[in-house]
Amino acid sequence: MFSSAIRRVVAATTIQNGVRNVSSGIKRIDQTTLPTMSQAVVHNNICYISGQIDTAGQDAEAQTRNILDKIDTLLDQAGTDKSKLLTASIWLKNIERDFGTMNEVWLEWVDDENKPARATTEANLAFPHLLVEVQVTAAICEDSEG
Repeated sequence: MFSSAIRRVVAATTIQNGVRNVSSGIKRIDQTTLPTMSQAVVHNNICYISGQIDTAGQDAEAQTRNILDKIDTLLDQAGTDKSKLLTASIWLKNIERDFGTMNEVWLEWVDDENKPARATTEANLAFPHLLVEVQVTAAICEDSEG
């Protein structure tokens, strides 16, 4: 019985271009970048993107730009885009120093007609060189109007 249950799960799972689709309606995107999480998960027409960081940028501006590029890619893989953002959470290592710079980059990037609910806070991030982390959720709309 146990082995037949495993066969059903394996048969109901497909992996294509780094996206794992499971018949339960949950789609997991990029489970290989980090061993601890998926970079995004889609369920019930909502895309949940994990907190994104950047290790290449030397300042908050570069890190924010690189992170938002990653988010664009993940949204695309999920079948949505930044015009469908619902929420955004942003963590800054030093909010006093980096809020203005991060916010300028954010305002260039965000869809002006479809801004999400957003929170920004200061946090001690996972590694000393990280200055910014961004997590978003987005709707996946069947129609073109959203």
